[in-house]
Amino acid sequence: MVSSPSGQTETQKLLAEIRADYAATADTTGLSIPNPAVLAAIERVPRDRFVPAAGRSRAWDNTALPIGYRQTISQPFVVALMTDLLALRPGAKVLEVGTGCGYQTAILAELPVDVYSIEVIPELARTAHERLHALGYSKVHTRTGDGHAGWPEAAPFDGIIVTAAADRMPAPLVEQLAVGGHMVIPLDTGWDAQMLVVGEKQENGELDTRRVLAVRFVPLVNAKEEGTG
Repeated sequence: MVSSPSGQTETQKLLAEIRADYAATADTTGLSIPNPAVLAAIERVPRDRFVPAAGRSRAWDNTALPIGYRQTISQPFVVALMTDLLALRPGAKVLEVGTGCGYQTAILAELPVDVYSIEVIPELARTAHERLHALGYSKVHTRTGDGHAGWPEAAPFDGIIVTAAADRMPAPLVEQLAVGGHMVIPLDTGWDAQMLVVGEKQENGELDTRRVLAVRFVPLVNAKEEGTG
């Protein structure tokens, strides 16, 4: 692993930046330090294996990077935060909407939890599946499909994470979330703005939501828009 001028490895530098971002945003997120299990997952997963060759020199930067097909690999701080907000216990069942390159999927699988991940773009779904298996994440469930519809036959889920911005909470996802489970999703708020929202499923089937942080994600598309359904 390449070292920075301070003597830190790229991974150590990234972890330090994530800790600093947690501290800087604690007033809005409610989390001043990352869950040690989440931070350990960030440390273990080789992010450079999930970034296209053209951007690999920046793989350990604390920033989002393009992965093709107008999609991105999320900023590591945001990956850590969204994972943290799910409040998952070992062995929980989690649905990820938007596999992308598979990086967030791998972080979840390290916790460890039972991961179901859907990707609407067939090429990304295929390469993510191959990459995850090559890295040893063979128990992750992946498929190509419309994330708005969720994965009803595998529901209920203890957590649902959506890695693209929606204009509203998709009703099928709310239905597939277990009571007491958390959904973490970026929502469009108008005026070209987005807000990361976390919701907890109540006994009455409603979500008790709170706004967490201003974010920037690619739009959540459905199969019809992508031409795959």
